[in-house]
Amino acid sequence: QVQLVESGGGLAQPGGSLRLSCAASGFTFSDYAMSWARQAPGKGLEWVSSIYTVSSDTFYADSVKGRFTISRDNAKNTVYLQMNSLKPEDTALYYCAKGHGSSPLYVYRLTEYDYWGQGTQVTVSS
Repeated sequence: QVQLVESGGGLAQPGGSLRLSCAASGFTFSDYAMSWARQAPGKGLEWVSSIYTVSSDTFYADSVKGRFTISRDNAKNTVYLQMNSLKPEDTALYYCAKGHGSSPLYVYRLTEYDYWGQGTQVTVSS
């Protein structure tokens, strides 16, 4: 069965960096788009970034553009989220998700993704 396991979260200071990883199994990883979303305390789930099967096709929410970088290693069945210049408002539970297909038309729509991990907590605080 499909499994997505996130790791790499933790406590970071404002301006700091973290790198999240999501190890995937149970499907042909290279055939599907992957995404990261987050849920801050008391708020709804927010799309953060997506990557198509062709690694050069990446997409970002305006709130993280220029600070976060999504990438994937199809040989390792892993998708990453490099987070730089972290802000307190980046504090959230971060989830990775598998797309329905290789290149969702509306990457920002959470309904484009069918499996989700359990999440990894990111806290940005001094």
